[in-house]
Amino acid sequence: MSETIHRSAFVHETAVVDEGARVGEGSRIWHFTHLSGGAVVGARCSLGQNVFVANAVTLGDGVRVQNNVSLYEGVVVEDDVFLGPSCVFTNVINPRSHVSRKHEYAPTVVRRGVSIGANATIVCGVELGAYAFVGAGAVVTSDVAPHSLVYGVPARHHGWVCACGVSLEGTTCKTCGARYSVSSTACIPENES
Repeated sequence: MSETIHRSAFVHETAVVDEGARVGEGSRIWHFTHLSGGAVVGARCSLGQNVFVANAVTLGDGVRVQNNVSLYEGVVVEDDVFLGPSCVFTNVINPRSHVSRKHEYAPTVVRRGVSIGANATIVCGVELGAYAFVGAGAVVTSDVAPHSLVYGVPARHHGWVCACGVSLEGTTCKTCGARYSVSSTACIPENES
């Protein structure tokens, strides 16, 4: 194992961690996962079975990556994000096997607290705002506002979600009591407005 793996991290014996990859304190890397040399995994993360993290991909602290997720170069994942099983990230808009487009990687930014459901596809070049919720099977082709609930093909806005993950039915979360300023285009926590 590389010296860039924190001593409290767990790396399963079947995982491949290339020299230069960094794994933070208390993170857990499970079966058949591959971290490329430039990958950065923050503290307290969990990467499930068969996950791939490419060079120049950064995962913040407390990120949960479920089985069969590939994070390609250009993806940035902030703290406390949940990536559901088999969700997909792309990094080139118009790929062709016979045309090299490595210089055209479009960045994708997943802000703090986002949840992405199983089998969702995130087309490169978008930003998912803080605490947004992407439904299972959705295809995200454009930016998603903070706290927005999106689903469908293509993904469309269907409401607002509290930071605790519950759909809002007004301005106050019925589960945790958090209050929001809500309009047709924005959902802002009361303490930020």
